[in-house]
Amino acid sequence: MVSIGLLAALKERGLQVQPFKKGPDYIDPRWLSAAAGQECHNLDFHIMGRERILSNFFRYGQGADLSLIEGNMGLFDGQDLQGADCGAALAALLAAPIVLVVDCLGMARGIVPLITGHIAFPGGERIAGLLLNNVGSSRQEGKIVSALQHYCPVPIVGILPREAAVGIEERHLGLEPAGEREGLAERIEAIRHLIASRVDLEAIVRMARQAGPLSVGAERITEPAQGGARLRVAYVTDQAFHFYYPENLQALREQGIELVPFSLLQGDSLPDVAGLYIGGGFPEMFMDALSGKQQLFAALRQRIQDGLPVYAECGGLMVLAEQMHWEGATAAMVGALPIDIRMGKRPQGYGYMVVEGNQAGLWPGLGQRVPCHEFHYSRISRCGEGVSYAYRVVRGHGIDGQRDGLLYRNIFASYAHIHTDGAPGWANFLRRFWQR
Repeated sequence: MVSIGLLAALKERGLQVQPFKKGPDYIDPRWLSAAAGQECHNLDFHIMGRERILSNFFRYGQGADLSLIEGNMGLFDGQDLQGADCGAALAALLAAPIVLVVDCLGMARGIVPLITGHIAFPGGERIAGLLLNNVGSSRQEGKIVSALQHYCPVPIVGILPREAAVGIEERHLGLEPAGEREGLAERIEAIRHLIASRVDLEAIVRMARQAGPLSVGAERITEPAQGGARLRVAYVTDQAFHFYYPENLQALREQGIELVPFSLLQGDSLPDVAGLYIGGGFPEMFMDALSGKQQLFAALRQRIQDGLPVYAECGGLMVLAEQMHWEGATAAMVGALPIDIRMGKRPQGYGYMVVEGNQAGLWPGLGQRVPCHEFHYSRISRCGEGVSYAYRVVRGHGIDGQRDGLLYRNIFASYAHIHTDGAPGWANFLRRFWQR
């Protein structure tokens, strides 16, 4: 909420603001993109490493007046014991000052050691401002402000009240996606108004001006493009399927692929294309609407049986199944894969993954490892004959704890979310896959 409001408020003041999101998340960047009017880009240590983080930050942020990086989890949370992949480490890498957002629910003077502990912890020296959130009353606000002004050297740059009805709903995969329901602009405007009225925006801009110089290495290395004519490939983009990294789509375009948007929810027929790309999303939230598209699904199934190559990730894998089961209901899906999908109440795979190629001639190459991530509550509850697997799971869960990258005829489907910055050869392989 704070990041959305800051981006929208600074944009309202005439600044060009560039959003970034720490981590591999798809949902938060859509909110940040909508608030800033600029496409948000992910920065992730596991997937892309330090040098790519630096080059991407420079590449996408160099034309902006101000860049805002939204963290994930706590400032010091991460996989590494020494904190090499936490939010504070990202701030240090980018020479960026930190605004620490503090949940004040039920707190008074006791909030001081919490904040001063953050400041004293390695990496906390970059904390330049405090933004107090979830403050319940003027009495609580007075106690907290007095204690912080007495004990804490870092200034307060904003105080947000608890009663402000501008929050964003959460569910099993995180925030409700931006644009899934009507009223996106109105919700962002309400958040902007709250932040603009309760946060010292001038102080935020002054902090941003204090960011140190960056030492940036080589620019992004693009994969050599395949020769030949442009290749038309449909990619599914609608309320149910929208998990695409902008860098991935750009990498495919650089391979001479013309990406044709297509909706499974609103579409009537697949356009004339050489291949199909179905990204992740929330097909379970639109299970009834999808099951009502049987005429489209029958035509799509026939196209796939006739040889249309399909690449699918997570939600894309789910919709290609024969059936989906969730909360006692069953719905028919496309039926191009001989599998059934069952939604669980807990994550079946959650977090960073590493997959390794296990078939010669495929991508990734035999023994080649690729850092990626997964987040799915679904599992394959029935799997028919004729399937094989492109990946061995080195870290994570994938389909069954050991394998992922399901191969069936001309379909390549997996739970692994791939980012081109951690996946050399991915875009080049897909060009050849769709071209066959």
